[in-house]
Amino acid sequence: MWLSPEEVLVANALWVTERANPFFVLQRRRGHGKGGGLTGLLVGTLDVVLDSSARVAPYRILHQTQDSQVYWTVACGSSRKEITKHWEWLENNLLQTLSIFDSEEDITTFVKGKIHGIIAEENKNLQPQGDEDPGKFKEAELKMRKQFGMPEGEKLVNYYSCSYWKGRVPRQGWLYLTVNHLCFYSFLLGKEVSLVVQWVDITRLEKNATLLFPESIRVDTRDQELFFSMFLNIGETFKLMEQLANLAMRQLLDSEGFLEDKVLPRPVRPHRNISALKRDLDARAKNECYRATFRLPRDERLDGHTSCTLWTPFNKLHIPGQMFISNNYICFASKEEDACHLIIPLREVTIVEKADSSSVLPSPLSISTKSKMTFLFANLKDRDFLVQRISDFLQKTPSKQPGSIVGSRKASVVDTNTESPAPQEVPEQPASPASPLSSRQSFCAQEVPTASQGLLKLFQKNSPMEDLGAKGAKEKMKEESWHIHFFEYGRGVCMYRTAKTRALVLKGIPESLRGELWLLFSGAWNEMVTHPGYYAELVEKSTGKYSLATEEIERDLHRSMPEHPAFQNELGIAALRRVLTAYAFRNPTIGYCQAMNIVTSVLLLYGSEEEAFWLLVALCERMLPDYYNTRVVGALVDQGIFEELTRDFLPQLSEKMQDLGVISSISLSWFLTLFLSVMPFESAVVIVDCFFYEGIKVILQVALAVLDANMEQLLGCSDEGEAMTMLGRYLDNVVNKQSVSPPIPHLHALLTSGDDPPAEVDIFELLKVSYEKFSSLRAEDIEQMRFKQRLKVIQSLEDTAKRSVVRAIPVDIGFSIEELEDLYMVFKAKHLASQYWGSSHTVAGRRDPSLPYLEQYRIDASQFRELFASLTPWACGSHTPVLAGRMFRLLDKNKDSLINFKEFVTGMSGMYHGDLTEKLKVLYKLHLPPALSPEEAESALEAAHYFTEDSSSEEALPQEEQEGSSGEDVQEKRGEEKGTSSPDYRHYLRMWAKEKEAQKETIKDLPKMNQEQFIELCKTLYNMFSEDPMEQDLYHAIATVASLLLRIGEVGKKFSARTGRKPRDCATEEDEPPAPGPHQDAARELQPPAAGDPQAKAGGDTHLGKAPQESQVVVEGGSGEGQGSPSQLLSDDETKDDMSMSSYSVVSTGSLQCEDLTDDTVLVGGEACSPTARIGGTVDTDWCISFEQILASILTESVLVNFFEKRVDIGLKIKDQKKVERQFSTTSDHEQPGASS
Repeated sequence: MWLSPEEVLVANALWVTERANPFFVLQRRRGHGKGGGLTGLLVGTLDVVLDSSARVAPYRILHQTQDSQVYWTVACGSSRKEITKHWEWLENNLLQTLSIFDSEEDITTFVKGKIHGIIAEENKNLQPQGDEDPGKFKEAELKMRKQFGMPEGEKLVNYYSCSYWKGRVPRQGWLYLTVNHLCFYSFLLGKEVSLVVQWVDITRLEKNATLLFPESIRVDTRDQELFFSMFLNIGETFKLMEQLANLAMRQLLDSEGFLEDKVLPRPVRPHRNISALKRDLDARAKNECYRATFRLPRDERLDGHTSCTLWTPFNKLHIPGQMFISNNYICFASKEEDACHLIIPLREVTIVEKADSSSVLPSPLSISTKSKMTFLFANLKDRDFLVQRISDFLQKTPSKQPGSIVGSRKASVVDTNTESPAPQEVPEQPASPASPLSSRQSFCAQEVPTASQGLLKLFQKNSPMEDLGAKGAKEKMKEESWHIHFFEYGRGVCMYRTAKTRALVLKGIPESLRGELWLLFSGAWNEMVTHPGYYAELVEKSTGKYSLATEEIERDLHRSMPEHPAFQNELGIAALRRVLTAYAFRNPTIGYCQAMNIVTSVLLLYGSEEEAFWLLVALCERMLPDYYNTRVVGALVDQGIFEELTRDFLPQLSEKMQDLGVISSISLSWFLTLFLSVMPFESAVVIVDCFFYEGIKVILQVALAVLDANMEQLLGCSDEGEAMTMLGRYLDNVVNKQSVSPPIPHLHALLTSGDDPPAEVDIFELLKVSYEKFSSLRAEDIEQMRFKQRLKVIQSLEDTAKRSVVRAIPVDIGFSIEELEDLYMVFKAKHLASQYWGSSHTVAGRRDPSLPYLEQYRIDASQFRELFASLTPWACGSHTPVLAGRMFRLLDKNKDSLINFKEFVTGMSGMYHGDLTEKLKVLYKLHLPPALSPEEAESALEAAHYFTEDSSSEEALPQEEQEGSSGEDVQEKRGEEKGTSSPDYRHYLRMWAKEKEAQKETIKDLPKMNQEQFIELCKTLYNMFSEDPMEQDLYHAIATVASLLLRIGEVGKKFSARTGRKPRDCATEEDEPPAPGPHQDAARELQPPAAGDPQAKAGGDTHLGKAPQESQVVVEGGSGEGQGSPSQLLSDDETKDDMSMSSYSVVSTGSLQCEDLTDDTVLVGGEACSPTARIGGTVDTDWCISFEQILASILTESVLVNFFEKRVDIGLKIKDQKKVERQFSTTSDHEQPGASS
């Protein structure tokens, strides 16, 4: 066992050194083992005489360094085997590493840290596995949360002691694997390393060993490579990392089908112990493996497995293997891969019987089925418990089976001493597709003509086999072979599947049995009989429904095997339409994808519509996962595997294929249609036979065999076109000489046949070669490779999405491509954080991959506030969240409380780019509705005013300068998006075209601002300057400008009174709907006598003044705002000198264009009116000011102009934000911004 390192001063007293290297010594206690002489006897006696607690283990390992006299114990062992295991671990994992260190002190510190880590991990694994939370794990979870600032929602799955390689130096520490993150923390010799990587950012995850590193795990993201090594159990750690990364990739794919199954399962009783999440993940991995091995439905859950033997009557042997039990099936897999596989559905079981044990047959268990087959298992551990579990599941199995006229008797569990009841003779649900249900055959015969049997039977000329000569005889022999096989091995779902079954499949399945065996081998039969009437129901629901999928299906119907007579008439076409539409309706995530029509048309040739439907379900959802979704991810993953296999098996061809770029072209067309589109039909169908039995492995083998057969020609090709033509012609001439069907002309062959057609290739010969040369491929290896490729494919698709979104952003937005890409990553990370830790908006948490890229990721107000706070150049201290809320409302044109990336970038650009006018325009609009929300006014009356006017005010407010389309367009967009099942892409194109044509707004289009809104603007400016180096100058400048503008507003009011318009009139008009558009106001906006009009117009965008007490503070200059508040600055400003007054006069005459007034008039007006407002104690509702007046006033203060024209680098802020997101921090107590969302 490993020991906590302790000093040993005299290393050789009483010990003999057996092995040594520069850093470690393995010693044996004298007197233990052979020899030892007198000293050995003395030591041995001493050890025996002393009490047991003081006894010393006979073996130990010491750590030493060359120049030090001090040794440290690191391990001891009671046997040579135990100590050798520890010694080998040290040699394999530490020796290479220790040679890197320069200082001996560092070596000792590292070894001690490593040994302590191993001991801690061993202790952790020995924790009790009960329901109570072991303190160690809880402690680790709390430490992880505090260390990395994770919220409560982030669950720790497991943690491991390991080393992280920083450069060439290993840092010993702890690796924490949580549901969404990989975290590592180390503190050694005063140096701290803390890193966090999101699983969704990982592009590569590998376990490898190199000269530099011992066996290690490599984790790559887009911008770094991380290496972790020296794990106590590297296999377990890597497996868990793989699972978590796989879950994250599934999350990025975000399709309904696997989300139902893939969400982390919640235990019935919430376990808080170490193994709760880990056990769930392990259970899921076992479930997936179990379902894949036996081709079971996706909702099947493995209950347990045990080793046993199965009596196989066909060769009179007891075959050792494993029995698996789940809620609906009992399965058996032999230890030898091909010896025997067996699936017994519980719906077929009639009797489960415990037979008498004997020395020959210990603990036997006999299971009988309705098809009169009996299976004998033996050598079962804990047989009684097993029988109890089977009995429990049988109780839950529905007694009234689909298709039965009378409810069948419950399966009985009996002992040998009771007589087995004879099975009642009732019409039962068939165990084999050979005996179809009559109800299944004519489920909707009354409504539409349906294909109740394979179309091949309907459209083939019924010529007797004898007329076909040798071919017919061969076909008859094949049928006979299968019937003999059925007799020996059983027929139907409970058939013994052995190496002989595979050999028969490879020889080709006879036409008459093809549909039946496809259903059995694919597992489609199980799903079909457990869902009676499901297909008929789907057909009924989907008939007459229109969607994007149905449109595509209609377009492709007549392109599906047009050369086959079955699809040259309405019966075949209608059957194909119904199957494809029903599937699109069942699984809208996939809907319809090109190539599904070709595969389905072949399935319809050999089975009824319902059978073809369930075969399609098995293909799309289990056998070819993710192949037919919108981005054909599964096919791209297998394309990556094909490239890897080409490198391994055909290295001389691999580089050439890469240069030609052929792999991507061939793999998609070959894999998506299972060779049906590139080979003559009667040949390709033989590959489909093998595919349903063996899975994707066959397709990869055949593809490799085709490349191998054409290697010389491919090496001579100069471009992709030549290579594709050559491969196409080869495949066109793959023939099936045994086919009894009349030859169907292969369109591709007709188009590419040249003068000298290549030699014919027999399909069975090609299959034989593919098995001989490439049979080392194993299903488990393919799954492992799929995981690795899935990381690459999904991350490259995410990169494509990023580029598409960035391209959709208008050029005038001002950010560089790199900045936009960085912003997109930050934006996406914020969206994903809401998925991890929940969000108040369920809409934000889910992503619809069918939407355009731009609409797929969206964030809500709270997430926007966090991003705004870290990215804005206008930091306003405690006022920042208020400003962020206003910016969000301004950008959220469609009022769905979510904004997309384009809207987000538009908002950011408004603050970062453009000149002073553009930036002020954004700031100005942030203080008008809809940005200024009703909650920011305290009076209910004001809120009521705002809401009655809100709908029209949005129309009056022009959109953000970079956004082109009008508010109605966006509303229409959302309406369409929410109202239809699939988005109308043409609508988006129309919308973007409108956007391009849209004219930029001018400053004259902006509505006027009332006094309350102006005071809010002053507050914002005051907060904005609080952290600036020029703080005092800015305060003085804004005080000057604010005072100036308040007086200008008073003058405007005075003119409105002079022209005979009373304040009361203004207030009355304020309640009326505003003018339909800003352009009417623009013409007269600058004329002082009409100042009342614009106020009436602007009233739609405003609400009445705030509650008296607050406005009193603001206007009267009370102490409520604190020192230096805008209100106080305004009141202090009354004592301004004449020079500022004269500058004020110039501005007022310039901006108001008061041609008929002198400067003095303006001054008198200003002085006369402003005290009244102050004394009144309420916000003056008649007061208003235009954007031009604000702009002109700010231009007089150079310090303000400089502040707004100063360039700020968003790159630095993005880097800081990424650090916060990823937590590459050197402190342990920081808070993650996403934690509260």
